[in-house]
This record gives sequence, structure tokens and C-alpha cells, in this order.
Amino acid sequence: MSASEGEAHIIHFSDGSLEEVNKVDYEVERKKSLHARYYYGIVFFIMNLVAWFFRDYGQTILPWIHYIKACGNEGEDCFHSLGVLRVSLGCFVSFMMFATTVKTRKLCEGRNSWHSRWWELKAVLLLLSVTLPFFIPSQFVQIYGEIARIGAGIFLLLQLVSVIHFIMWWNKYWTADEETKERCSFGLVMSTLFYVCAICGIVYMYASYASKSSCSLNIFFITWTAILLAVMMVISLNSKVNRGLLSSGIMACYIVFLCWCAIRSEPATIRCETKNQENGNGSWITILGFLIAIFAIVLAAVSTGIDSKCFQFSKNKVENEDDIPYNYGFFHMVFSLGAMYFAMLFISWDLNNSPRKWSIDVGWISTWVKVLNEWFAATIYIWMLISPVVRQNKVMDNHTTASIHA
Repeated sequence: MSASEGEAHIIHFSDGSLEEVNKVDYEVERKKSLHARYYYGIVFFIMNLVAWFFRDYGQTILPWIHYIKACGNEGEDCFHSLGVLRVSLGCFVSFMMFATTVKTRKLCEGRNSWHSRWWELKAVLLLLSVTLPFFIPSQFVQIYGEIARIGAGIFLLLQLVSVIHFIMWWNKYWTADEETKERCSFGLVMSTLFYVCAICGIVYMYASYASKSSCSLNIFFITWTAILLAVMMVISLNSKVNRGLLSSGIMACYIVFLCWCAIRSEPATIRCETKNQENGNGSWITILGFLIAIFAIVLAAVSTGIDSKCFQFSKNKVENEDDIPYNYGFFHMVFSLGAMYFAMLFISWDLNNSPRKWSIDVGWISTWVKVLNEWFAATIYIWMLISPVVRQNKVMDNHTTASIHA
């Protein structure tokens, strides 16, 4: 006989048979849990599109909102930046409800079902969560916007740590050892390729965004990025660090990309470019860039959400067959912060901003957020390179001190 789906099937034959059926049940629950992360990613993607819709087209397509008292005269407080913040608030509240799974440890727990099932109920709760903020006074929405700046910054920090953790893992995987000569050759080729790409990126930015002496700010951004690139390479090659060039090459490409994004976030009317690349609203290049940016936000939320292990202090925890595949509470917390993050991107981190259609993350505030993110990324990476050497020197100093006292 069998019980409900996801529970163990009770069969009175032998212990071996019972164990085998339990294994099948755990595999089913694990698959549902792994599939759930993609469903949440789709929901998050839809919320991004809804926020964009209220910012750019809501005022012309949703005239009934004009009659909602909290939306003010002609519904202005429910469109543009405040409309984005209201959708973001609803998305934040929705994922915070799912964060009640924070202490889930086993696939057989009831909170596992709350994470992986009951999608009809979740759809209703999501609809309510997104609708209610449109009846909240604008003053409270503005307060949420101020808090969202902090939450978006935390999301950027978590994403940054996750990216660096992946870079370190990839470097370790392709590090040469006695058994795999092919990995050594591949790692050397990839190191060279990444550094060539990073240098080409520096040259391209100089040629495209810093060709005139009047572009002093861009010259500073690009030059400082080149200096960070050189510092990371020198530290990686140091005999005491001995980390190789693969991880620093990947990181070099990453910070060059962040620098390029920062320069591209400068207001187009004053951006130093060799050619005027300002496009009208709705041109296919603008639309394509906008959609790529949204996909990047969703991908960042999903990848960071399932990467809770890189934030654990204990890395040697033994995983059992009935353990959940990733930390549900952390996963939903990341998506909640991601809701704040996409709000900041759509309004360019300015609560009173009214960005043009199809634009995303453009303005001086956005530029400096990305620049600081780049510098912080390089600082964290350099510290991760030298921290083992620093700890080792401290241990040696302690041993020396102890020997002297003895």
C-alpha cells in the first residue's frame, strides 16, 4: 500500500525493500525542490515585467487606477517611480512569506511542501501582495523606497561574494595536479584568453569613452581599473600566494565589465563617446539591452539564492539523503532583496526619478553604485588572495614569540 505523494511507502517485506522505496520518495521530493527554484525565477521575471509596465505604460493603459485614493490626483502616485516601488513592495512581501521556510532541514518536513508545492495558493497570495501596496499611502511607499536602497546594496554584496566564490571554485577545478595534465593546459589557455579580453576591454573603453582630455572622469575610471587588474595579476603570481592566473584573469574580465557598465550608466546626454549612440525610445538595440538586463537580474537572484554554501562558516557538513538541496530561507531572502534591487534599477536609485521608456539603471547615482561595486569586488578578491598568507604569518609570529618566552 502507499501513502500520499512525498511520504514513505509502507511495505511489509524486508528492510531492504523499505529503504529502496524511501530513496525513491526522497528523489521525487528533491526533484520538486529543484524545479521550484525555476518556478520562483519565472515569478520574479514576471514581477520585473509588471514593474516596467507600471513605469512606462501603466498610465495610458490602466485608467481605473485614477480612482484609487492612495494613487493621488490622476493616479500619478501609482505610476513611474512610485508604481515600480509598489510592485517591488508586493514582490518583497510575497517572498518574505515564503521565508518562513528558513529552518527547513529535511525533505520530509511540512515546510518543504510550503516551498515546493501549493502553487495555486501561492498565486493568490502573490496577487494579493502585489495589489495591496496600491492602496497604501505614498508616504509609506517612499519609506519603503529608502529601505530598498539598503536592501539592494545587500543584494549586490551577496551577489558579489557568490561570483567570487564561483571564480575561486573554477580556478581550483582547473588547477594542475599530478593526475590531470589536460586541466593544466586548459587552465593556461583560459588564463591567457581572459587577460587578453580584459586588456582589449580596457583599450576599447579608452578609445570609445576617454578619447578626449575633457573626459577626465572616464579616464580616471578606466585607469584605476587597469591598475586594479595589474595589482591582482602581480599578487596572484607572488610565490607566497601562488594562486595562478586563471582566477585573477576571470576577475579582471569581471571588473572591466563592471567599469564598462558604470560608464554606460552615465547620462547619455553628457557621456563621453566617440559617436553619439543615443537611441530613440523603443529602438531594437535599446529594447534588446533592456531585456538582457532583466534576464541578468533574474539569473543573479536564482544563482545567488541557491549558493548559500559559500556563506557558511562550516564547509565540511555531511549531507544526508533526506537533506534539502539548498537553503530555502536564504533562497527567499535573496529574492526579497532582489525585489528591492530591481526597483532601484528601474528608477536608477533615485526615488524622484522619471526615467525614459525602455531605460534601466541610467544616471549618476547608478554610475557611482557600479563603480563602488567594482572597487569593492576587487578589494574583496585581493583580500581573499592575501588573507591565507596573513594568517600564516601570524601563526609563525606566535610560534616565534612562544619559543622566545620558553
